[in-house]
Amino acid sequence: MLITADRILAGADGAYLTDGAILVSGDTIVAIGPRAEVEPLAQPGDARLAFPGSTVLPGLIDAHVHLCFDSSVDPVGALHSRDDDALLNDMKGRAKQLLGIGVTTVRDLGDRNHLALRLAGEVEAGSVPGPRIISAGIPVTSPKGHCWFLGGEAAGEEEIRSLVRRNAAAGAKVIKVMETGGGLTKNSTPTWESQFTAQDLAVVVDEARRAGLPVAAHAHGADGIADAVDVGVNTLEHCTWMVPGGGVELRRDVVARIVEKDIAVCPTISPGWRMLTQVPQFAGRAEAMFDGVRQMAQAGVRLIAGTDAGVQRAGFDGLVSSLECYEHLGLSRRRIIAMATSEAARALGIGDRAGELTAGYRADLLVVDGDPLMDLDALRKVAAVFAAGRQYPAAEA
Repeated sequence: MLITADRILAGADGAYLTDGAILVSGDTIVAIGPRAEVEPLAQPGDARLAFPGSTVLPGLIDAHVHLCFDSSVDPVGALHSRDDDALLNDMKGRAKQLLGIGVTTVRDLGDRNHLALRLAGEVEAGSVPGPRIISAGIPVTSPKGHCWFLGGEAAGEEEIRSLVRRNAAAGAKVIKVMETGGGLTKNSTPTWESQFTAQDLAVVVDEARRAGLPVAAHAHGADGIADAVDVGVNTLEHCTWMVPGGGVELRRDVVARIVEKDIAVCPTISPGWRMLTQVPQFAGRAEAMFDGVRQMAQAGVRLIAGTDAGVQRAGFDGLVSSLECYEHLGLSRRRIIAMATSEAARALGIGDRAGELTAGYRADLLVVDGDPLMDLDALRKVAAVFAAGRQYPAAEA
């Protein structure tokens, strides 16, 4: 298959290739470059797809989703109302929705009964449409802690190691630990409060390393963030720097250690971020949290894109809206696109085969009308989506 377009955003450097072409064989990019050089490599029977006026870029990556939740005002209640068969069917629809907006890889950071792993296998086998799913399986949490209802309650070294091993045996590609509380779980640990000691966190990291898996730490509280950094997690999720009472206090010494250890931060800015700034009871805290993201970006923290899709009002079609917040915070469009492609791929451990348009990489491509380096809204104008070399229909605008 030969794909040609006016612009190709190929690599991590963010440079455009004009009047370019991409040659795909099966699920792999075999050549990319100027049209005059690549077009002669195509065989007579190869499909030829031309996209004049369009931009081809790597398929987008949403590094933090929960396919088991429905984005309603009560996603936990909705979850409890569905048995596993019905829930898996719901998750298939959400995966298809993500693919339709150009998301070709997601990291699912917590589900029930390893359903995301089942779905990942079906997507990989080609039996259902969807993005590649990097699943954490069942998140590690404290007894009655954040998201305890997903089945991952663990107390003490033996239970923690057992749960990590169970996830690894099921095929998880990352281990998720709920280091602090969270707003989704009512009558549980306060959002800013740590659920595990630094010693417990170290056990999670150690057992994950034994299995060859990275660790993603859900961490809102400043103390929990500091502990997660000290034990060497791979990514920090949310990282809102909350302190008792719900205030926000960014710790510059901890930020420096995040940079030094090259820990990626996924701020999970909601697609509905604009609404948060307009509601009086949320506006002050939202602006403080957004300022924390701005300060981390300025300090050189490696930020990656994620929406927390599935939680309250975070729809599975909202990645572009979430990315626009980073532009509001002063980040360049080039950096923002990297956050959702090459930087996210590196943080997820797939940077050697995804996140860029490079010969030998998986053929995950997004074609949009217009130029996203001039206007991020172009990312909503999806002309075509290719995942592992197969073309899928774009979602209706």
